[in-house]
Amino acid sequence: MAEVDESQFSIMSLEDELTCSICLSTFDCPVTIPCGHNFCQDCLLATWKESYSCPQCRTLFATRPELKKNTVLTAVVETFKVRSSKSEDNLTAEESQVKKKEIIRCDTCMETEASKTCLTCMASYCEEHLRPHRENPIFRPHQLSEPVGDLLERICSDHHKLKEFFCSQHDRLICSFCLQQVHKGCSFISPEEQRNLKESDLRDKLGLLNEKMEKTETVVFQINTMQSKLKDGANKRKTALAAVYQQMRDILTQDEREAQNEVDRELELGQMKLRDLMKKLDENCNKMGKAREDINRLLSQSQSMAFLQASFELPKVVKIEPKVPPINLDSKKMIAMQSFAAALRETLMEMLKQPTEARLLLFKAGQTAAPVSGPARPESTGAQPELEVECSPAQPRLRESNSPGPQAQTAKKKRTRKTKTKPNESTGIMGIKKNARSMENLLEYGVKEEPRDCSPAAEPNQKPEAPDIPPDISTAEKRGELLKYATELTFDPSTAHKRIALTENFTKASVSDEHINYPDCPGRFAVCSQVLASKGFSTGRHYWEVRLSNINFIGIGLAYNSIDRKGPTSRLGRNVQSWCVEWLDVGLSVWHNSSETVLANPNPKRVGVLLDCEAGTATFYRVAERAYPFHTIKFPYPAFLEAIYPAFWIFSNGSSITFCKMQQ
Repeated sequence: MAEVDESQFSIMSLEDELTCSICLSTFDCPVTIPCGHNFCQDCLLATWKESYSCPQCRTLFATRPELKKNTVLTAVVETFKVRSSKSEDNLTAEESQVKKKEIIRCDTCMETEASKTCLTCMASYCEEHLRPHRENPIFRPHQLSEPVGDLLERICSDHHKLKEFFCSQHDRLICSFCLQQVHKGCSFISPEEQRNLKESDLRDKLGLLNEKMEKTETVVFQINTMQSKLKDGANKRKTALAAVYQQMRDILTQDEREAQNEVDRELELGQMKLRDLMKKLDENCNKMGKAREDINRLLSQSQSMAFLQASFELPKVVKIEPKVPPINLDSKKMIAMQSFAAALRETLMEMLKQPTEARLLLFKAGQTAAPVSGPARPESTGAQPELEVECSPAQPRLRESNSPGPQAQTAKKKRTRKTKTKPNESTGIMGIKKNARSMENLLEYGVKEEPRDCSPAAEPNQKPEAPDIPPDISTAEKRGELLKYATELTFDPSTAHKRIALTENFTKASVSDEHINYPDCPGRFAVCSQVLASKGFSTGRHYWEVRLSNINFIGIGLAYNSIDRKGPTSRLGRNVQSWCVEWLDVGLSVWHNSSETVLANPNPKRVGVLLDCEAGTATFYRVAERAYPFHTIKFPYPAFLEAIYPAFWIFSNGSSITFCKMQQ
């Protein structure tokens, strides 16, 4: 048996000699070359491509050597492989035996599995050899436990005694000699007590972990539930928002349909008037045709005696002068609808530009501060809270009142009446103020002058008092920002009335007592002492400034080139083609289509005008260190179908208007 083991050992020791130096594995079909080295046939042929040399000793061969199988080496390799497989099986068996050895056996018989371990005898016993410990009273003090496999670890290596104490300070097991020598004075407990303490501590930690895990799982479940609720709430809000916006779209669609129907009714009414007029004109033509035939018949009998005595009277229709009637779609209602649509669009655009949190505040402030046109709406008697706006030059102050009593109703009526009397009063919010003024101007487009005072004692022709608008630094703009759009202008001599004298290279206009010998041309104003600038605008932003002297009977405005030049309606602001800011008897008014809006008079010496063609607005400024806006004209939509020109009216002697050089 020993010989077999030695032969097996000698064969296994040849593993390095039976390995191919190319693939580093056991030979597979080994061949020998002339230098005496052995290789796998496939490995050797793979290295021989261009030259023939030994991969191990680098011996070079002129021609390819003849390869022959090494039969002896092949047999040795086969034997090695068989022995290797057996050794692997043996290793597997040994591992299984090691596992079997983990079973604790009786230290007396070494065969039967132990049932108890005596910590006093430091030995394990089966049931048969444990009988003395159970029956003999001498062994009763011995400490029995479940089978223990690490008895050697329980023996103190220094004193060869059982480690029956646990040092709390050094956290280790010790024997009785260690306790008397090295660990003298240390606190100690038994291993069972330490084991119980450790188990209790671990169980407490395990309970804490279980509790934390349960709470975490509960929170995760609540978060998942909250996510579901959030999704449901978001879907409900989206549905509600979609319903609200759909209602607004339906309302706008209905209003658009009514406006279109109103235009159709206006068109039908105008066509009906024209049809009636054409019918009358046809009847008049028939009467005049019959009269013409009678006259021709009499002329054909001019040689007869009866012709001398004949008399003929023309019909009454001959005295009627035929003319085209002034029928158009520019009625008050039509212009109000179109202006309202444009103002609503601009208001919505301004509000939607603001952050979402500020829109509701602007909307409510705009509702309270907007000028009221027409009869006042009835006061609400419901329990809805009122939003009151206390206007100040700096910032509005909002407060809510949940129960509108008599004093609140009276104050509200006073505010409403004050808003009607002073449509341009500052609200403290620049955007809402501009929108309110723009709405007022648009709604007054085409409206004849009417008394604005709503009090019963107001006289029909009494002018409303001008509101007091102090210059507000929060609404002022830096002049440098306006000068970005500066435009150099001159007066157009071909449009100047013959009383208007143009000097200083056509940059100054004043009134002359004598008519100036201007050549006659179609574009010259013949009735009113007015003049246009030499340049008109239809796109972009443009800013110019004029210096005024003797601010009385003087006007600054804008006009289309199609404005009448000869008729009585050629004065600025007295037609639909022009707008005018006019100083008259130390008062200030804005005129358009013969409709007047009274403003507070800032008494400016220099006036700036910013024309924004894209926005359809023209803002007038009192220019000092800064530019203070005192009025904004909102042109009706669509605006600037043709170029619009700066226009000026001068009536009083000694008054003049001069274009300023646009320098910072």
